[in-house]
Amino acid sequence: MLLTGDRARHAERTLAAAQASMQAGAFGKALDLLATAEAGPLDEFQRARVDLVRGNVAFASGFSSDAPSLLLRAARRLEPFDLELARETYLTAWRAAVNCGHLARQDVLPEICRAVRALPSLPGTPRPLDLLLDGLALLGTDGRAAAIPTLQRAAKAHTEMRMEDVLRWGLFTTEASALLWDIEGMHAISARQVQLARDVGALAQLPIFLNALGIATAWIGDFASAAALIAEADSVAAAIGSPIAPFTELKLRSLQGKEAETSALMAHAIELAATGTQEIAAISAHWAAAVLYNGLARYEDALTAARQATSNPFEPHVSIFALPELVEAAARAGDTELGHHALAQLAETTQPCGNDVATGIEARCRALLSEGAAAEACYREAVDRLGRTRVRPELARAHLLYGEWLRRENRRMDARAQLRIAFTMFDAIGMEAFAERARRELTATGETVRKRNVETVTALTAQEACIARLARDGLTNPEIGARLFLSARTVEWHLRKIFTKLGIGSRRELPAALAQLGHDRQTA
Repeated sequence: MLLTGDRARHAERTLAAAQASMQAGAFGKALDLLATAEAGPLDEFQRARVDLVRGNVAFASGFSSDAPSLLLRAARRLEPFDLELARETYLTAWRAAVNCGHLARQDVLPEICRAVRALPSLPGTPRPLDLLLDGLALLGTDGRAAAIPTLQRAAKAHTEMRMEDVLRWGLFTTEASALLWDIEGMHAISARQVQLARDVGALAQLPIFLNALGIATAWIGDFASAAALIAEADSVAAAIGSPIAPFTELKLRSLQGKEAETSALMAHAIELAATGTQEIAAISAHWAAAVLYNGLARYEDALTAARQATSNPFEPHVSIFALPELVEAAARAGDTELGHHALAQLAETTQPCGNDVATGIEARCRALLSEGAAAEACYREAVDRLGRTRVRPELARAHLLYGEWLRRENRRMDARAQLRIAFTMFDAIGMEAFAERARRELTATGETVRKRNVETVTALTAQEACIARLARDGLTNPEIGARLFLSARTVEWHLRKIFTKLGIGSRRELPAALAQLGHDRQTA
């Protein structure tokens, strides 16, 4: 590139190098190369591409709330030259605007949606990206019910994407599934993303994919795998110098009922949001707090947190996921008017989807605000529907709420049956606060239940658990080091500590030891 004599060719090659550096996670180098490219002669298409790379750097690095506006400008400038690339850029602008929330220019998200609706149609069969973009634009202009059919087509298309498309657009491939309450779809798509990114060394995207998979993994109650994914994401992010918000760990720690850890992560996320880059971090923190406090039966605190988590009308899924927490906290705190309002908002998102996760969670929430036979019918529907899914934490919560209602109806024997199921599930998953809540309810029915005995399940740190699982799966020390950006010697040092903690002497003993600790599932 440096030896190119022709100034126009030099500028084009410099611009291409800036794009490659951005994709590799070398954001500072990408910006330096953009400055060099701009010093040369550029045509209008090249200037639009400069805007695109600069906007992508601002978005991927997480350092600028200007990313939505930069990407919107780039998309508009690209329209006359490359409509496909313009559509891709509008999609990135949409995600950047959602991440920034109120921290970005207030009218930028509606402006993006209107601009997309005004685009001409592309010839031929729509790409998965185009279906998603059209669905998101409809969501912003016409509402969720109008957008659902297009989003459902997008979700199906994303399960069949080619490898190169996944790596280009992977950040967005779980958007449609999330909006549809399709947790299993989120898990399947993000697991494929992670493997593809690992295979080709796509480091800039890998932490994002790992976090998406970690959140879906926590949703289904596999906390050990979620912790391992968090450790890997942290290692990769540290290696490329790209900070990531602690979304996955917030989800995990709140479900585990770990107040100290969740509070520290919440403070970090809220501080990150205060820098002007990612308001979604604060929304996620409040959602996690609502889950935590509902588990701890601190319903007034849960109510405050859930109201904050659902306060941004432009954030399309984290705030929606927090609505069940708001319904439960409001019902338990005695604010039935707020509970009914939150339930109506929730039903707007769940009823058009129609899947068992969506309708099961809605039925559980509706039961909380119902009485008599209507309440029992809703609890039974929630248990039945959620029982057909993999979202074990949500199913366990349905059993708990049903058992609590039965006890208040003075049906102690029936209550015990539901509460035993809930306690056993919470205990097995590792949801300590909810398990204690179920234990107290069982005690109130006259049944004696031992408190959960927390043994050495938490003896391994997240990084140690990740290394142990990779070693168990047959990876060598250099291979583990490459995955986690550690030297082989450092991996060996960690393994010695792991063996000591587990009381074993070799890798051959890892499967049994990890199974005993509840870390027996295969890594993603």
